Amino acid sequence: MSSSSPRTAMARDSKKKKKKRLKGSPVSKLTDDILADIISRVPYKSTCCCKCVSTRWRDLISYQCRNKMPQSIVGFFYEGYNEFRSPKKARYFTNLSRQRYPLVDPSLSFLPNCESLDILDSCNGLLLCRCWKVTDPKTLDYVVCNPTTQKWVAVPATDWSSMVSVARLGFDPAVSSHFHVFEFIDEESWGISEDELDGDCCGRIETLAIYSSKAGAWKYQTVEHGRFSIPKNSVSTFFNGILHLANLFECIVAVDVEGANWWLIDVPELPYYADCIGGIFPSQGRLYFADSDGSKLSIWVLEDYVTGKWTLKHNVSHLQLFRTKYSSYVNNYEVISIHPEHSLVFIVGGVEKTLMSYDMDSRKLCFIRQLGSECKLEWQWWPECGKKAPPFYPHVPLFSESLADEH
Repeated sequence: MSSSSPRTAMARDSKKKKKKRLKGSPVSKLTDDILADIISRVPYKSTCCCKCVSTRWRDLISYQCRNKMPQSIVGFFYEGYNEFRSPKKARYFTNLSRQRYPLVDPSLSFLPNCESLDILDSCNGLLLCRCWKVTDPKTLDYVVCNPTTQKWVAVPATDWSSMVSVARLGFDPAVSSHFHVFEFIDEESWGISEDELDGDCCGRIETLAIYSSKAGAWKYQTVEHGRFSIPKNSVSTFFNGILHLANLFECIVAVDVEGANWWLIDVPELPYYADCIGGIFPSQGRLYFADSDGSKLSIWVLEDYVTGKWTLKHNVSHLQLFRTKYSSYVNNYEVISIHPEHSLVFIVGGVEKTLMSYDMDSRKLCFIRQLGSECKLEWQWWPECGKKAPPFYPHVPLFSESLADEH
């Protein structure tokens, strides 16, 4: 005869039933990839609470394991403009999910007070911002911040920062919590006299300044690797410790974090407009280049830095891409990003600036949302050297609770 009491037996049966329910719950059947994608779409404070759910959830969210998880773009920062509003410019964040409210605060209200603030670049969950000082609107500081955790670091400006148009961010959380800021100083800002300026290359980059958060200082490197000029809104990509930017002479400029190694890589084919530069994006461990020749969209993969060899990964005619539903977008669209882990190309086009995703595997175009006419997509002239398009900054949540010298 069993010595256990009826109460003990009931407790044991209840424990078995609870364990069975947990084992067979829908959440327990989700793969780490799917669960990580779900967790990445909730606010940071809620994510911290999720660590208490189980050991598995805690490990997924922790910084060490975060590096092994697939990155997921949850949305884009961008600017809108309305000449009848004050202020005329406004900053927005649009979710890729169907959530109504933005996952992060586009005002970045946690940053120190400043006269005005501009986003200059985004990289693996961090933003590089330019903060014009309230005490002296002609001077500035750079700020590197994590919109997910609302942590930020001030970066001192150089003597040329207020005149520099192109500053970019390099950061890889899988390597280090430290980051680099790249400041491309053109010949006029550097102080070269007007009669000595290169008339064949407007805005030629003369010097590169690189800030290391680990060293806490700037270093300077004279550019001696060919003539190039970079549009103000040229999309940058930091990949394998190398910063890449498209320039105005049909090539990609690439430089490492020390400024010691440079590459000028010819683009695979010229875009439809000679002064319209395509975008370069990292995805699935490769470097991609997207451009249009007026009749089709082509996606290329870089095979070799030295030879500049590209391989065509995908192309699709505009008729197949937009079909009749979005046929008006053919001459008014822009590739703004490629998903870091999937074959998804993000596109904005049309009068109402429709955000869409195109799956290169299934060849399906998906409508996401309309950003509105205030989001200016039309090409605008960049002084005598080419055109620029308003940038979209992809946001990948970074749940690391540490940032070098953070506030």
